[in-house]
Formats: sequence, structure tokens, C-alpha cells
Amino acid sequence: MPRPNILIFMPDQQRADAIGCFGNPYVQTPHIDALAARGMRFENAWANNPVCGPSRVNLMTGWYPHTRGHRTLTHLVQQHEPNLLKYLKNGGYQVAWAGARGDVFAPGVTEASTHFSGWTTRPEKLGMGPQFEVQSALYNVFYHGRRSGNGVWMDFDEATTVTGIDWLKTKPKAPWCLWMPLMFPHLPFEVEDPWYSLYASADVLDRYAGFGQGKPAFHAAMRDKFGTHRVTPEQWRDIIRVYYGMISRVDHQLGRTMQALEASGQLDNTLVLYFTDHGEYAGDFGLVEKWPSGMDRSLLQNPLIIAGPGVKSGVTTSSFTEMVDILPTLLELADIKVEHTHFGRSLVPVLNDPTTCLRDRAFSEGGFARNELELLETAGGEYANKANLQHEQPSIVGKAIAMRTTRYTYVYRLYEDDEIYDRLTDPSETHNLIRQADLQNTIKTLQSDVLEWLFSTSDVIPWQKDPRFPKVPQGQHTPFAS
Repeated sequence: MPRPNILIFMPDQQRADAIGCFGNPYVQTPHIDALAARGMRFENAWANNPVCGPSRVNLMTGWYPHTRGHRTLTHLVQQHEPNLLKYLKNGGYQVAWAGARGDVFAPGVTEASTHFSGWTTRPEKLGMGPQFEVQSALYNVFYHGRRSGNGVWMDFDEATTVTGIDWLKTKPKAPWCLWMPLMFPHLPFEVEDPWYSLYASADVLDRYAGFGQGKPAFHAAMRDKFGTHRVTPEQWRDIIRVYYGMISRVDHQLGRTMQALEASGQLDNTLVLYFTDHGEYAGDFGLVEKWPSGMDRSLLQNPLIIAGPGVKSGVTTSSFTEMVDILPTLLELADIKVEHTHFGRSLVPVLNDPTTCLRDRAFSEGGFARNELELLETAGGEYANKANLQHEQPSIVGKAIAMRTTRYTYVYRLYEDDEIYDRLTDPSETHNLIRQADLQNTIKTLQSDVLEWLFSTSDVIPWQKDPRFPKVPQGQHTPFAS
């Protein structure tokens, strides 16, 4: 079989349970659902980090965020480090990156890893900006509402979509890879018609309105800092309604991209992947956005779908899958040899047989040590509350590791009590059972499993060897300062 083309369509902050084929009865996602119908849906896929930049670096390298310190928004893929797009380019693929996200590659890496990047049509505006008084209830939960005017806004996502379609219209020579990373449905919660008016307040799944039991301290701290007690139940439903509208807009853009792919005559030999970097609270636990040490299901379950040549059609797999698995999967299908140590496992056996168990657990991680205060996020505007809270209370953004098995979710926290949830009786992970007597032996086993994982993935040795005895000129190399 010839090497497949690769189309990666990647929204930002997409909850898995806010897609029709993942069980949501209200949200309208016909094109995402159609992709799942002609491919494979992964119901147990998990992001390795709950924040945009570290998650995307994790995708590109096949490394966990802790492996090489890619845990912040400002430590990106370096020129000397391997990445998926560079592998594909060096392996004979035409590589295009529609758009210009700045949270993945350090300077120079984009040029070295792609043949095309940027825009054929540039964004005219990113969004409409805050619509409510600073520190008011709706301002603090990033709610903007309906975008004004008629017609589709030429924002980041629309410009990315147009650029991707324009590139496909050139009928690039196979094999090729097109990466389309979007911004939606990342808040602020805003969208234009017809998507703003697509849903009524009754057309949303109820958020988890409780606060849970034994949840980490950042939950209460965020609610207090944002003042979410001031948000009414109807306003929460409106937030989710707009979030659904943003998702339906993404779905529409996927549909147009797929139409362009079909028109190019290359649909049948193109592998299409749909997944996100992380999810969104969207009102669960009285929260919005995400948090660097947030290990909740709403942030980490990844709506992975893969369709195309060699993939079973209309099937679902329950095998655990992680973000690190994307790199070895695509490189195996592209017949490109991996030349660095990574921690992914190729999904090819699962694509051939959905009953294959690739993993029996999945790991996620995030957060910081107290001595890393200077490396924490800084921000103004609507993000000031979140950024300031991390600096004011660094312990509540402390390092955390989550391990999910078929039965349990166990969370190890560096500065707080650990968590354990019974996924069979509490799939939304609302009640922490860490004090339950009959679980103490299970907890010890899970702790040991986390330690083993951390130990085995703690670093990597570069495959390029340095000479042990390099020739060094003798004597003075630079003059002493006078």
C-alpha cells in the first residue's frame, strides 16, 4: 500500500462529551460524526497534559512533559530536538501547517519542519473582546456572547480553514501532511450566527453543578477568585450553549475541509485524524477554562478519531490511548524510521483490530514545583485572575500525576492529598475516596505503578553520540580580560 497522506484537524479545548458520536444527544456535529462513521473512534484516549503548549509539544515529540522539561508555555520544541513534522519532511512528505500558532516550535523549527506555513488568507480579527465590566461575573468566566455583524468572521480558525482548503486545491503531490490546529472552542465563549442561535438553553447537557468531595484546593480557589457563585444557572446554560455553537462552527469547518479533500481526488488515500490538546470545564465544579495541575476527566479525555486507508470503519475501541501514541503511529504508516527514544506505542494494531489492547492504563501530568515560581504563567486582561492566582498560591498549582485504569483514577499530588475515584460508579470523578479504608491496599499498588512510570520515563539519551575524547587545542583559547 502506498504511503498515505495525513490530514490532522485539531481543535483546541474540545471536551469529548460535547460531540455527538461521543454520546452527546444535543450538540450538532454531523461532520465529526461522519468521520467516526468511516473510521475508528477511541473512547479511552487521554491527553498527557491539560494545557495547550505542553500538550502540543508532547504530541510532536512523543515525550511526556516531564521528560525534557516541556511543562510551560515558553519551553517549546528546540531545533536539536526531534518532532513529528520534521520526521515527515525529512522522510519525503510535503508538509504544510495552515495557520501560525506560536505555542509549539521555538524559533527556526517551523521553517526546518515544514514546506509551507502561515496563511493564504490572513485573519482580520481574533475576537470581539470582553463585553462586560471588568471583574463582573460574566467577565470573569470569559463570556462574550454573540459576535456582531452578518456573515462568517475571518478570525484565526476561518483563516486557517481557508488556507488549508487553498493548499488542498493545489493538489499537492503525495505523500503529504497537512496540520490544521484551530483555536475554537477555546474560550472566550463567543461565536457569530448562525452558530450562536443554533441552540436554546434547553439544548445542553446539564453541567455537574456540585463541587464534589475531596477535590484539589485549586477548585475552591478558582471559584473564589473568579466569583463564580455570581453566575446564575441560566447563565451557565448560556455559556454551554455558546460553547456548543463554537463546536458546531468547528464541525462546519471540518466539513468544508473534507469536501476540499474529496474534490482533490485524494480522499481515499488520506489518513484523517481528529483530536484535541485538552478539554474544558464548561461549568463543571463551578469552573471554566483549565488549570495546569487539573487532572479531571473534562480536561483530559481526548475525542480521538482516525479514518482512512487501513482503518476499520464505523468501529469503536476501548483500548487506552495517549497523546504520545500519535507520533509512532503516523511514522509507522508513513514508513519512516523513528530515531529517538520516545514513549508512544503505535496504534496500527488497534486500527487493524479494535479489540486489541494497546495499553491497560493512561497517564497525564501537570503543574509545577514551588521553586519554579518565576516560570509560571503571567497574563493580563481576562487571564489575569488565573495567572495571579498561581503566583499567589503556588502550592495549588503543584505537580500532579493522574493514572487511569479500567476501574480507578488515581492522582498523586506533590503538595496536597492524593485522589482516587472509582470510574465504574463515578465516571465523572466527583467523589475522592482517598480515605476509604478498604481501598488502602489498592492505593499503595497504584502509587507503586505511578512511581514505576515516572522512573521509566524520567529522561532520554540522545541517539547521536558525542566523542569521548574530542580534540581540544592546547593552551590559551581566549585572552584574559585586561
